[in-house]
Amino acid sequence: MRYRIILSYDGASFCGWQMQPDRPSIQETLQTALGILLKCPVSITGAGRTDTSVNAWHYVAHFDTASAIPDCEQLRYRLNAILPESVCINSIAEAASDFHSRFDATRREYTYFLHRCKDPFVAKYSYFYAYPGLDFERMNRAARELTGRHDFACFEKSGSDTKTSVCTVYEAFWAPYTPVLPMVSGIDSAGCRDYWYFRISADRFLRNMVRAVVGTLLEIGRGKRDAGSISELVGSPLEEGVTPPKSGTRRSLSGESVPGHALFLSRVDY
Repeated sequence: MRYRIILSYDGASFCGWQMQPDRPSIQETLQTALGILLKCPVSITGAGRTDTSVNAWHYVAHFDTASAIPDCEQLRYRLNAILPESVCINSIAEAASDFHSRFDATRREYTYFLHRCKDPFVAKYSYFYAYPGLDFERMNRAARELTGRHDFACFEKSGSDTKTSVCTVYEAFWAPYTPVLPMVSGIDSAGCRDYWYFRISADRFLRNMVRAVVGTLLEIGRGKRDAGSISELVGSPLEEGVTPPKSGTRRSLSGESVPGHALFLSRVDY
């Protein structure tokens, strides 16, 4: 029997989703807990990698069992009881026998949080970036150039083993939001232009891609880069079915990666 599991996690104390020798991972932590409760070894497959310290509030995975689980809600309750506080199981449900959490995913979404005023209540999950005069309108014009099917090699971490660096980005934009505790910094509940998030969705993402994109857009917002530099980095849109050979790394051409603690995998569609 195959089961789909949806979970949330705080990535601060993990090396990411995927198991690595001698380092704590979400995958290993969850497999160990499932093995204890189901009384047999369990192999769990996730929707994809997340980097060290990156979080998720809608991560999808699947696992198989030799026999049916009699009560998925009870298993969810018991898992949450033994998992660390940083990992929460949102749901467990039976899935089709051929469902695959990674290969069946059609769209993934990431959200990056940024705050411009000092605020101890968001600092754990948001990037404090107080540089004056940051131009979000300019950054949004540049972000629109990311959409479409492009070669994103310049945003991929060096040494990655992917066969292609071509991705299709569906949307990319910056927007302001109101923090949960809006009076902390003396702002009113109508909103604050000191709190922003960047959202990007695509059919797939390369290692470190979102953090490098955000860092590059921040350089554009500061005036360190021209707003049209995104088009120069990713080139013209590629036609469907045309996948050029993977080029050599061009990571040095884009901006610095921003910290991972403010990044969330926020949605996976199938």
